Amino acid sequence: MALRIKREDKVQVTTGKFKGQTGRVLFVHTDKGKAIVEGVNVVKRHTKQQRNQQGGGIVEKEAPIAISNLSLYCEKCKRGVRFGVKIDEDGKKVRFCKKCGAIL
Repeated sequence: MALRIKREDKVQVTTGKFKGQTGRVLFVHTDKGKAIVEGVNVVKRHTKQQRNQQGGGIVEKEAPIAISNLSLYCEKCKRGVRFGVKIDEDGKKVRFCKKCGAIL
C-alpha cells in the first residue's frame, strides 16, 4: 500500500474523536498504517521510575492514529484537502492541492 502521508507533513483529522484538529506528523508506522501526530490523540501513561531516567509519574504522549483518518492540510484553503502528484520544472515529484492548485 502506498502511503500518502509522510513525516513532517501538516495534516488534519477527518473523522473520529479528534475531528478537525491539525498537527505535524512526527512518525509513520508503515506496516501498521498509522501515524503519530503532534498534539492529537494525547493519552496519559503511568510510568515507573527508572534508574537511568527521570522519576516516574503520569506522562502525556501522543498515540498513533490511522492514516485513513488523516488528510493533508492546505495553508491556502485552510482545511484538509485531496491532492495530486505532478512533476515540476526540476523533474521532482511534488504534491499539489486539487482545489486551489497550491504546492503542498
